[in-house]
Amino acid sequence: MNEHLSGLISQVSLTPYQAIGIPIALLGAVFLSIGAQLQHRGVSKVEGTHGDGSKSGLSLRQLGHLVRRPSWVLGTVLLALAIIIQLISLGFAPLIVVQPLGVVAMVMTNVINSRVHGIATDRRVRGSILLAVLGIGIFVAFSTVYAVEHEFSDGQLTFILGLLAGVIVAAGGAFLVFRAKLRAMFYIVAAGTLYGFVVTITKVLINRWRTDHIDPLMIVCFVGLVIAAVLGGYFVQTAYSVGSPDLVIAGLTVIDPLVAIAIAITVLGEADHFPPFALAGIAVGGALSVVGVVLLARHHPQTHH
Repeated sequence: MNEHLSGLISQVSLTPYQAIGIPIALLGAVFLSIGAQLQHRGVSKVEGTHGDGSKSGLSLRQLGHLVRRPSWVLGTVLLALAIIIQLISLGFAPLIVVQPLGVVAMVMTNVINSRVHGIATDRRVRGSILLAVLGIGIFVAFSTVYAVEHEFSDGQLTFILGLLAGVIVAAGGAFLVFRAKLRAMFYIVAAGTLYGFVVTITKVLINRWRTDHIDPLMIVCFVGLVIAAVLGGYFVQTAYSVGSPDLVIAGLTVIDPLVAIAIAITVLGEADHFPPFALAGIAVGGALSVVGVVLLARHHPQTHH
C-alpha cells in the first residue's frame, strides 16, 4: 500500500512550490464572484435610470454614470484584486492547473445571487453546480499530476499574438456592424475568449520575465494584452446590462479556461507528458464542467422569476 502511494506521489509533476498557486487561485475566484455581483448591481441601476432600452452596448454617457456608482466602483476594485491574485497564482503553477479553478466563482455567484434575491436553489441548480465542480476536480487532478511548463519560444508567442489579433478584429467588427442585434451570449463568448488570451499572454510574460528573456516582443504582447482586456471588460459590462451575473460568470468561467487551456495544450505544450488516459480524463472533466455550467445557466433562479 505504501509502495503504491509512494509511486503515485513520485508521478506528481507539480512541485510543492507550484502547488501554492492552487489556494491563491481559489482566493482570486472569491474576489471575482463578489466583484461580479457588485458590478452587475451598478450596471443594472445605470441601465434602468439612463438606458434607452436598445441593449446595443453601454454608451459613453452610461459609462460615465457607472464610475459614480459606489457598488460598481467597489466591484471593480475587487475584480482588480482578483486579477492580481490570479496573476500571482500563475507565477507559481502551470496555467492548465490554476485556470479551471475559476469555476468556484460561478458557484459562489449563484449562491450570492440567490441570497440577494431571496430565492432558494432547487435540486436542478444544486445538481448543476455539483456536476461543474466534479468536472473541474477531475480536470485539475489530472493536470496536477502530469502538467509541465516550458520556456516559450518567440515563434509560439508570435502565433498566439496573431490569433489574438484575429479575435480582436472579429469581435470588434461584429460589435460595430451588428451591435443592435447582439445579445448577452455574444458578449459573454467574446469576453471569455479575449480573457483566455489575456491570461495566456500574461503567463508567457511572467515566465519570460522570470527567465530574464526580455525583448521588444514583450512590448507588443503587453499592448495586445491591454487592448484585449479593455475590449473584454467593455463586453462584460454590456453583458451585465442584458443578463444576470449567474449567466455572465457561468459563461466566463467555462469559456475563459477552455480558450486558455486549448492554447496551453496545443501551442505551449503544457500537456506534452499526458498519457492517453489522462488526456481522456481531462476531456471528460471538461465536458462535465461545460454541461454543469450550461444547466446552471438554464436553471439559475432569475430564469424563473
